[in-house]
Amino acid sequence: MSPWTSYDRARAGVRDVHLRAVDVVIVVTCAFAALTLVGPASWAPGATGSAVYFAIFALGPLALRTLESYFPRHRLVAFLASFWLLPVLSLSHGVLGPLVTATTPVLRDAQLVALDQRLFGVQASVAFGHLVPPWLTDILMVCYYGHFVWPLMLGVVLYFTGRRDAFDEYLLALSLFFTFNYLFYALVPAIGPRYFLFFAFDRPLQGMWLTPILDSLMRLPTFARDCFPSGHTGTTLLVFVYAWRFSPRFFRVMVLPGLGLIAATLVGRFHYATDLLCSVPLVMVVVGLAVGWSRTIARRDTVARPVTMDAIVRP
Repeated sequence: MSPWTSYDRARAGVRDVHLRAVDVVIVVTCAFAALTLVGPASWAPGATGSAVYFAIFALGPLALRTLESYFPRHRLVAFLASFWLLPVLSLSHGVLGPLVTATTPVLRDAQLVALDQRLFGVQASVAFGHLVPPWLTDILMVCYYGHFVWPLMLGVVLYFTGRRDAFDEYLLALSLFFTFNYLFYALVPAIGPRYFLFFAFDRPLQGMWLTPILDSLMRLPTFARDCFPSGHTGTTLLVFVYAWRFSPRFFRVMVLPGLGLIAATLVGRFHYATDLLCSVPLVMVVVGLAVGWSRTIARRDTVARPVTMDAIVRP
C-alpha cells in the first residue's frame, strides 16, 4: 500500500505533530526527572510535588505542538510552543531540591574551596570584597539580574527576525546546557561562598543603594545548592556565542552587561572561581552538540528536498 500524501492525511483528520530538537530534550529529561521522583527518589521531602511539576513540563511540548498542528496559522500557539523552554527553566530550578537531596545529600563546598585554594591560591570572592568599591558593586549586582533577560531577548530577536534555523539551534544548546548544569547541581551540590565562607568576610556585601536589596532577594529562593558549575556564567557565555554568530548588533549591546554579570558571580559571593572555570568546557560541549545536530539536519533536508521543475536543464 502506498503511503498517504499530506493531502490524504489532512482529509482523514490525521495531523502531523513535529517536535523540535529542544522539545525532545525537554520531554525526555523532564519525564526522566518525574519518574525518578516517583520511583527511587520518592523518599526525598517534596518529591511528589516536584514530580507533578516535571510531568507538566514534559507534557507541555506534546500538547503545544499538537495544538500547533491543528491551528498552523495561529501565531500565539506557535509562539508558546517555541518558547516553552523558558517557563521550564525558570520554574524547574525551584523544584530541584528533592532530586538533589536524593542524589547527593551532602554539600561539596569544602572540596570546591580546597580546589580554589590549590588552583588560584586565594578565595576570589573574599579577595574581591577588598578591591571592588561600593558603587561598582551596585552596578555589578544589577548586571547579575540579567541572567534570564539576555537569553530571552536573544531568543526573541532570532525568532522575530526569521532566523528559524539559528533559533532552533540556540534553544537546543540552551536546553542541553541546563540539562547538564542541573545534573551537576545534583552531583556536586554547593551553597557558595556567601554561606559557606560567611566568617571569612569582614563585613556584609557593601553597596551604595541597591546592593543590600538585591542581595537579600537572592536569599529568597528555596533551592540554593546551585553553584557548580556557574549557570549564570555558562548561560552568558552561550548567549555571547550565538549573539556573535547570528546577531552582532545584539552582541555589542549586551557584551559589557554580560561581562558584568560574570564578574558579579564572584563579587556578589555567589560562586567559587572553580564554578566559573568549569562552565567554559560545558558551554563548548553543548555548542558542539547543537552545531553538529543542526548541520546533520541541514544535510538531511538538502538530500530529501525534491528537485523543482525549474531546476531541470533540458538539452
